[in-house]
Amino acid sequence: MKQEPEKYSFEDLEKDGNTLWDGVRNYQARNNLREMKLGDSVVFYHSSKAKEAVGTARVVREGYPDPTAKEGDWTCVDLEFQIKFKNPVSLRTVKATKTFENCALVRQSRLSVMPLTTQEYKKFLSLGG
Repeated sequence: MKQEPEKYSFEDLEKDGNTLWDGVRNYQARNNLREMKLGDSVVFYHSSKAKEAVGTARVVREGYPDPTAKEGDWTCVDLEFQIKFKNPVSLRTVKATKTFENCALVRQSRLSVMPLTTQEYKKFLSLGG
């Protein structure tokens, strides 16, 4: 899951403990939100200037109607802070790591919510420390 740190940072999630992940207005990203299951872990990625994975969160409420949507069929999930990486994983590192060669973060870099394989998730954990 990608977010501009100026809008809502991983530090904000750490301070808040949990949050509603709303405001997604892309059909593919929305569908990815709908695929998330209770207890799934996600990698939190700072987009914009930072361009780095900074930690993980856990889904604590599966997809439900996004209360910020004025119209349309949009979805949100609730997330809970999990772990902060000791070493943020930069986009440069992701692009240089063979495990991520087919990762959506590399192939569809503008998508805000994307799936990871188990292998990709574990590689983020190992690189993040």
